[in-house]
Amino acid sequence: MNKITGIIMAILLFSSCGNVPVTGRRQLLLVSDAEVISASLTQYNDYMKTATISANKTQSAMVERVGKNIAKATEAYLRQDGRENEIAHFSWEFVLVKSDEVNAFCMPGGKIVVYEGLLPLMASEDELAVVVGHEVGHAVSKHSNERMSQALLAQFGASIVNVALSKKSEAMQSVGNTVFGLGAQLGVMLPYSRTHEYEADYVGLVFMAMSGYNPGSALAFWQKMSNLSGGGNTVDFLSTHPSDSKRIAEIQRRLPEVEKFRR
Repeated sequence: MNKITGIIMAILLFSSCGNVPVTGRRQLLLVSDAEVISASLTQYNDYMKTATISANKTQSAMVERVGKNIAKATEAYLRQDGRENEIAHFSWEFVLVKSDEVNAFCMPGGKIVVYEGLLPLMASEDELAVVVGHEVGHAVSKHSNERMSQALLAQFGASIVNVALSKKSEAMQSVGNTVFGLGAQLGVMLPYSRTHEYEADYVGLVFMAMSGYNPGSALAFWQKMSNLSGGGNTVDFLSTHPSDSKRIAEIQRRLPEVEKFRR
């Protein structure tokens, strides 16, 4: 990489930094929100063509109700935080899919899928809000954008300057296919980093608290998931959302902060 390219790349990387709502963590965002959504939407639509929507109207209504409540609180927070322009990039969908898998996932733009297999573990709507809030946390924190940006940087190195400045859609789509990785068998995204998981937990707890749900229910829910996994059961949700003593301890540590947001 020559000196001029290095300078341009440094400027590009500096100007492409953003910060996560609620936590304020700095992050690398080389890809626009529109490009991230475009790269993921095709895969999401293809998945929904093969998925079976739950026939349980009561449970489906509950998933949608909890989702809309959290989405409303999320948008209110973004407005208060001076991020009203980001709201336009969300087209919220909260879908319950017929499957015995204990799973859920979120795609950019607010496309959230919950599997029926999760609901028997829910003692209340508050516990469902833990899962939905966590997934909304991933979306609002732009974790997919961050992963795409990191993948672009790793794949193209110095030439990322030309790729980013020319907005080559094929490069974005190629990286998007790797980042989102919706599988034909499980229909789940590739695992997020531990940093992203903890952040989604915290951001999600804040938004569920703002929605009127009890954030303390997260402790019971994640302990239940940890016990389920410890019993030798295969829990797909835990393959991408690690549940362990450190996670539970971190949630416990954060709860006094989160309670301040409770409505």
